[in-house]
Amino acid sequence: MPDILTTAAELKAAIDAGAYADGGPVRILDVRWRLDHPDGRPAYVAGHIPGARYVDLGADLAEHGAPQDGRHPLPSEARFRETVHAWGIDDADTVVVYDDANNLASARAWWLLRHAGIRDVRILDGSLRAWNDAGLPIETGEGRAVERGSATVRYGALRTLGIDDVRSHAETSVLLDARAAERYRGEVEPIDPRAGHIPGAVSAPTTENVGPDGRFLPAAELHERFAGLGARADSPVGVYCGSGVTAAHEAVALVLAGYEPALYAGSWSQWSNHPDLPVRTGARP
Repeated sequence: MPDILTTAAELKAAIDAGAYADGGPVRILDVRWRLDHPDGRPAYVAGHIPGARYVDLGADLAEHGAPQDGRHPLPSEARFRETVHAWGIDDADTVVVYDDANNLASARAWWLLRHAGIRDVRILDGSLRAWNDAGLPIETGEGRAVERGSATVRYGALRTLGIDDVRSHAETSVLLDARAAERYRGEVEPIDPRAGHIPGAVSAPTTENVGPDGRFLPAAELHERFAGLGARADSPVGVYCGSGVTAAHEAVALVLAGYEPALYAGSWSQWSNHPDLPVRTGARP
């Protein structure tokens, strides 16, 4: 697998050269989204990395179905293929994703593109803050038009868990809950119908995978953290969050640490919408 992370300096050099030295032509995706402020387009228009395309997480990186499907189920393969082609992505390209919140949202684009078979996808480590801190140029407006791409899009490159797989996975391997610890314990639940966590899941807030600068912790530190939570190199590590967005960020951290994650995309928003499924509260898995 090519490098997962790229620095602001590396991205600027690739933009100037038209391609990465160890990759292909650069396509940049701006994935600004937050649970409390899902529309990132105004911020994108106000200033983005030159050449970046705006990605609407809710429209481009998720399907919309019944509550029992979760808040952000994966888009169909056919619809995502159309989206990738509209972004102008070809098979030889290097795709770089970023947001303005420690890559908690853009990691969803990284995971989905990799799952769809796009080989070279990188995350701007430190997100937009790293670019701005380096004093690099910003572009305003709606962005530039691009020619349609022709990248091969076929799901299956990464491991996933469906709702029927989750309970058995938690019984045989580690299942990590990437939400804030208070949501895991069931003390608060701001959006989903039931509070608590999936029985057997271990609390592992994804915000603890980055340092104060928003960059991912070194691989050795991440490995030690996940090993302490029960992760094993010989078994896929299941991961979920509220709706499958920040769980992708934890999946990135797991890959960096040398583990093989399996993403439960439906996550808590799906599980909690099935009254027949068990829920546990408190700090105990």
